[in-house]
Amino acid sequence: MTTRAGEHRAGPNGPAALSGDTGRSALPVRLVTATAAHAEGTRDIYNRAIESGTNTFDMTPRSLSDQLEWILEHSGAYPALVALSEDDLVVGFGSLSPYRPRPAYSTTVENSVYVHDDFQRRGIGRAILEELVHLAEAHGFHAIMARIAGGNEASVVLHQRCGFETIGIEREVGRKFAHWLDIVCMERLI
Repeated sequence: MTTRAGEHRAGPNGPAALSGDTGRSALPVRLVTATAAHAEGTRDIYNRAIESGTNTFDMTPRSLSDQLEWILEHSGAYPALVALSEDDLVVGFGSLSPYRPRPAYSTTVENSVYVHDDFQRRGIGRAILEELVHLAEAHGFHAIMARIAGGNEASVVLHQRCGFETIGIEREVGRKFAHWLDIVCMERLI
Protein backbone atom coordinates (compact mmCIF):
# COMPACT_ATOMS: atom_id res chain seq x y z
CA MET A 1 0.00 0.00 0.00
CA THR A 2 1.41 3.37 -0.99
CA THR A 3 0.85 6.08 1.60
CA ARG A 4 1.46 9.12 -0.61
CA ALA A 5 3.18 9.74 -3.92
CA GLY A 6 6.37 7.70 -3.90
CA GLU A 7 6.13 6.72 -0.23
CA HIS A 8 5.51 3.11 0.79
CA ARG A 9 4.59 1.18 3.90
CA ALA A 10 7.38 0.32 6.32
CA GLY A 11 6.32 -2.91 7.94
CA PRO A 12 2.79 -4.02 8.73
CA ASN A 13 2.07 -1.11 11.08
CA GLY A 14 4.23 1.64 9.59
CA PRO A 15 7.71 2.86 10.53
CA ALA A 16 7.32 2.44 14.28
CA ALA A 17 6.81 -1.30 13.79
CA LEU A 18 10.42 -1.87 12.74
CA SER A 19 12.59 -3.74 15.19
CA GLY A 20 15.44 -6.17 15.01
CA ASP A 21 15.63 -9.50 16.76
CA THR A 22 18.86 -8.68 18.56
CA GLY A 23 17.72 -6.14 21.09
CA ARG A 24 19.16 -3.26 19.07
CA SER A 25 16.82 -0.32 19.04
CA ALA A 26 14.46 -0.03 16.11
CA LEU A 27 15.15 2.68 13.61
CA PRO A 28 12.07 4.40 12.23
CA VAL A 29 12.34 4.61 8.46
CA ARG A 30 10.27 5.73 5.52
CA LEU A 31 10.28 3.64 2.37
CA VAL A 32 10.14 5.71 -0.79
CA THR A 33 10.60 5.04 -4.48
CA ALA A 34 14.23 5.63 -5.44
CA THR A 35 14.91 8.82 -7.37
CA ALA A 36 18.03 10.55 -8.66
CA ALA A 37 18.25 12.30 -5.27
CA HIS A 38 19.04 8.89 -3.70
CA ALA A 39 21.77 7.92 -6.17
CA GLU A 40 24.73 8.86 -3.98
CA GLY A 41 23.31 7.18 -0.87
CA THR A 42 22.48 3.92 -2.65
CA ARG A 43 25.79 3.99 -4.51
CA ASP A 44 27.70 4.35 -1.23
CA ILE A 45 25.96 1.31 0.28
CA TYR A 46 26.40 -0.77 -2.85
CA ASN A 47 30.06 0.15 -3.38
CA ARG A 48 30.84 -0.82 0.23
CA ALA A 49 29.25 -4.22 -0.51
CA ILE A 50 31.37 -4.56 -3.66
CA GLU A 51 34.61 -3.61 -1.96
CA SER A 52 34.28 -5.47 1.34
CA GLY A 53 31.90 -8.37 0.96
CA THR A 54 30.45 -11.12 -1.15
CA ASN A 55 26.81 -10.06 -1.04
CA THR A 56 27.23 -8.91 -4.63
CA PHE A 57 29.35 -10.53 -7.27
CA ASP A 58 30.08 -7.13 -8.83
CA MET A 59 33.77 -6.33 -8.60
CA THR A 60 33.95 -2.77 -9.93
CA PRO A 61 32.51 0.09 -7.89
CA ARG A 62 29.74 2.05 -9.56
CA SER A 63 30.14 5.63 -10.68
CA LEU A 64 27.44 8.16 -9.97
CA SER A 65 26.30 7.97 -13.62
CA ASP A 66 26.12 4.15 -13.33
CA GLN A 67 23.91 4.49 -10.25
CA LEU A 68 21.67 7.07 -11.91
CA GLU A 69 21.21 4.69 -14.84
CA TRP A 70 20.42 1.84 -12.42
CA ILE A 71 17.73 3.96 -10.73
CA LEU A 72 16.24 4.84 -14.12
CA GLU A 73 16.10 1.13 -15.03
CA HIS A 74 14.27 0.37 -11.76
CA SER A 75 11.00 2.11 -12.30
CA GLY A 76 7.55 0.93 -13.27
CA ALA A 77 7.08 -2.80 -12.72
CA TYR A 78 10.70 -3.19 -11.53
CA PRO A 79 10.93 -0.61 -8.74
CA ALA A 80 13.76 0.34 -6.45
CA LEU A 81 12.97 1.49 -2.92
CA VAL A 82 15.10 3.34 -0.43
CA ALA A 83 14.79 3.34 3.34
CA LEU A 84 15.28 6.83 4.74
CA SER A 85 16.04 7.63 8.37
CA GLU A 86 14.25 10.47 10.16
CA ASP A 87 16.94 12.86 8.89
CA ASP A 88 16.58 11.55 5.29
CA LEU A 89 19.79 9.51 5.30
CA VAL A 90 19.65 6.52 2.92
CA VAL A 91 20.08 3.55 5.28
CA GLY A 92 19.06 0.79 2.88
CA PHE A 93 17.59 0.01 -0.49
CA GLY A 94 16.11 -2.83 -2.46
CA SER A 95 14.83 -3.58 -5.92
CA LEU A 96 12.98 -5.95 -8.18
CA SER A 97 14.65 -6.92 -11.44
CA PRO A 98 13.71 -9.12 -14.38
CA TYR A 99 14.75 -12.69 -13.60
CA ARG A 100 15.71 -13.79 -17.12
CA PRO A 101 15.35 -12.10 -20.52
CA ARG A 102 13.26 -14.76 -22.29
CA PRO A 103 9.50 -14.02 -22.46
CA ALA A 104 8.36 -17.11 -20.53
CA TYR A 105 10.12 -15.72 -17.44
CA SER A 106 8.17 -12.44 -17.55
CA THR A 107 6.09 -13.31 -14.46
CA THR A 108 9.19 -13.91 -12.33
CA VAL A 109 11.39 -11.26 -10.68
CA GLU A 110 14.55 -11.31 -8.59
CA ASN A 111 14.91 -9.20 -5.46
CA SER A 112 17.94 -7.46 -3.99
CA VAL A 113 18.18 -5.87 -0.54
CA TYR A 114 21.11 -3.92 0.91
CA VAL A 115 21.34 -2.19 4.31
CA HIS A 116 24.11 0.17 5.38
CA ASP A 117 26.54 -1.62 7.73
CA ASP A 118 25.80 0.80 10.58
CA PHE A 119 22.04 0.14 10.43
CA GLN A 120 21.79 -3.63 10.10
CA ARG A 121 19.73 -5.87 12.39
CA ARG A 122 17.09 -3.20 13.03
CA GLY A 123 14.32 -4.52 10.79
CA ILE A 124 15.17 -2.30 7.83
CA GLY A 125 15.97 -5.16 5.45
CA ARG A 126 12.76 -6.90 6.41
CA ALA A 127 10.68 -3.76 5.83
CA ILE A 128 12.25 -3.34 2.40
CA LEU A 129 11.75 -7.00 1.46
CA GLU A 130 8.14 -7.08 2.68
CA GLU A 131 7.35 -4.02 0.57
CA LEU A 132 9.09 -5.54 -2.46
CA VAL A 133 6.92 -8.65 -2.06
CA HIS A 134 3.85 -6.44 -1.85
CA LEU A 135 4.88 -4.52 -4.99
CA ALA A 136 5.63 -7.73 -6.90
CA GLU A 137 2.15 -8.98 -6.09
CA ALA A 138 0.58 -5.64 -7.04
CA HIS A 139 2.39 -5.73 -10.40
CA GLY A 140 1.09 -9.21 -11.15
CA PHE A 141 4.26 -11.25 -10.74
CA HIS A 142 3.94 -14.91 -9.75
CA ALA A 143 7.40 -15.79 -8.39
CA ILE A 144 10.14 -13.86 -6.62
CA MET A 145 13.64 -15.29 -6.67
CA ALA A 146 16.51 -14.54 -4.30
CA ARG A 147 20.08 -15.53 -5.10
CA ILE A 148 22.14 -15.20 -1.92
CA ALA A 149 25.89 -15.64 -1.59
CA GLY A 150 26.76 -18.70 0.48
CA GLY A 151 27.68 -17.80 4.03
CA ASN A 152 25.23 -14.89 4.22
CA GLU A 153 23.05 -16.57 6.82
CA ALA A 154 21.38 -13.29 7.85
CA SER A 155 19.99 -12.84 4.34
CA VAL A 156 18.82 -16.46 4.19
CA VAL A 157 16.99 -16.04 7.52
CA LEU A 158 15.49 -12.72 6.39
CA HIS A 159 14.10 -14.36 3.26
CA GLN A 160 12.77 -17.33 5.23
CA ARG A 161 10.93 -14.96 7.58
CA CYS A 162 9.36 -13.32 4.52
CA GLY A 163 8.04 -16.60 3.14
CA PHE A 164 10.88 -17.69 0.85
CA GLU A 165 11.98 -21.33 0.62
CA THR A 166 15.41 -22.65 -0.32
CA ILE A 167 15.14 -24.44 -3.65
CA GLY A 168 18.78 -25.25 -4.30
CA ILE A 169 22.43 -24.33 -4.08
CA GLU A 170 24.66 -23.43 -7.00
CA ARG A 171 28.12 -24.67 -6.00
CA GLU A 172 31.22 -22.53 -6.58
CA VAL A 173 29.65 -20.41 -9.33
CA GLY A 174 31.46 -17.21 -8.34
CA ARG A 175 34.96 -16.23 -7.31
CA LYS A 176 35.77 -13.15 -5.25
CA PHE A 177 38.58 -12.30 -2.84
CA ALA A 178 40.34 -15.53 -3.96
CA HIS A 179 37.47 -17.73 -2.72
CA TRP A 180 34.93 -19.85 -4.54
CA LEU A 181 31.39 -18.79 -3.71
CA ASP A 182 28.13 -20.70 -3.66
CA ILE A 183 24.70 -19.21 -4.29
CA VAL A 184 21.69 -20.18 -2.19
CA CYS A 185 18.60 -20.02 -4.43
CA MET A 186 15.36 -19.11 -2.69
CA GLU A 187 11.85 -18.58 -4.05
CA ARG A 188 8.51 -17.23 -2.95
CA LEU A 189 5.37 -17.84 -4.96
CA ILE A 190 2.69 -15.18 -4.78
